[in-house]
Amino acid sequence: MQKHRTVWRTQKAGAISNLKRVEEPLAALALEKIRIEVKSVGLNFADIFALTGLYSATPEGSFVPGLEFSGVVVELGAAADTDLKVGNRVYGCTRFGGYATSVDVLPQHCRTIPDGWSFAEAAAFPAQSLTAYYALTELGALKPGQLVLIQSAAGGVGLQAMRMVKKLGGVPIGTVGSEGKKQFLAEQGFAEVIVRGQDFAAQLQAQLAGRPLHLVLDGIGGEIQKYSFAALAPTGRLVVFGAAEFTPGDRPNWLKAAWLYLKRPRYDAMDMISSNKSVLAFNLIWLWQEQALFDALLTSCASLNLPAPHVGHVFPFSSALEAIECLRSGRSMGKVTLFLE
Repeated sequence: MQKHRTVWRTQKAGAISNLKRVEEPLAALALEKIRIEVKSVGLNFADIFALTGLYSATPEGSFVPGLEFSGVVVELGAAADTDLKVGNRVYGCTRFGGYATSVDVLPQHCRTIPDGWSFAEAAAFPAQSLTAYYALTELGALKPGQLVLIQSAAGGVGLQAMRMVKKLGGVPIGTVGSEGKKQFLAEQGFAEVIVRGQDFAAQLQAQLAGRPLHLVLDGIGGEIQKYSFAALAPTGRLVVFGAAEFTPGDRPNWLKAAWLYLKRPRYDAMDMISSNKSVLAFNLIWLWQEQALFDALLTSCASLNLPAPHVGHVFPFSSALEAIECLRSGRSMGKVTLFLE
């Protein structure tokens, strides 16, 4: 029986470079949990914001980042309520702690990996799928035939949202930051893609060509978000799940962050009554407080039977810092993952 695990741990949030690879003893498995030997880890922008202390749910003191993983069940707690068995291939979510060779989680936070999916593809599925699905269905109330604008459509959440909109009968319009990403989305089967330029408002109106815009998924913020909200048709919904414009370097630039905060879009409830538009926002981490909803959403994501997520960048577990920089750079396409031998 394995007695130790390797993790990427920071002693205190504040800088990405504080993250160090260390070996630590495995604690006894809690009765209600299962133990997973991790094979792959999915990276998210929440990891960057947590490490730099800009995430609202950042743990106090020492912590291991990471929200999603895939691997093999190696042990079941004596009171674990599950049909899973030792040896099953699974993916799952954890409220931090994912950058590890072994994780202990509640079984309802895991699902078996579909046949034909790699561990990397499986690790890329849960967090981005929960984000996209909750934004589109629970908050966005997407209906067949409706137009949906998806910012950063070549990223992990964005690409999954594009696929989900199509699957649910909507019409996805993606935005990206380069022609290369537009070409990538074309290869994925998406024809309506905007390469964001100096006059995004005009670009968006040209793309809509008079069609009503019903829903916007935004993880960027700033002027792009403001113009997207303005383009919504009556009854339209803006769903905000991040603010990539605040993405820091190794550590936060507090002066720049303060300036961006002061310039952030502001929405007035009385104006929204007149225009009949809505703004909704959420943070995925709160789902850990709503176990029944968490379970239902994860099951709904799996039941869509989407193709395996696109994994654009795979790094060895020993190169977590390089993987984080790849994600932070904004140049990644699809999901960034770590693999463990």
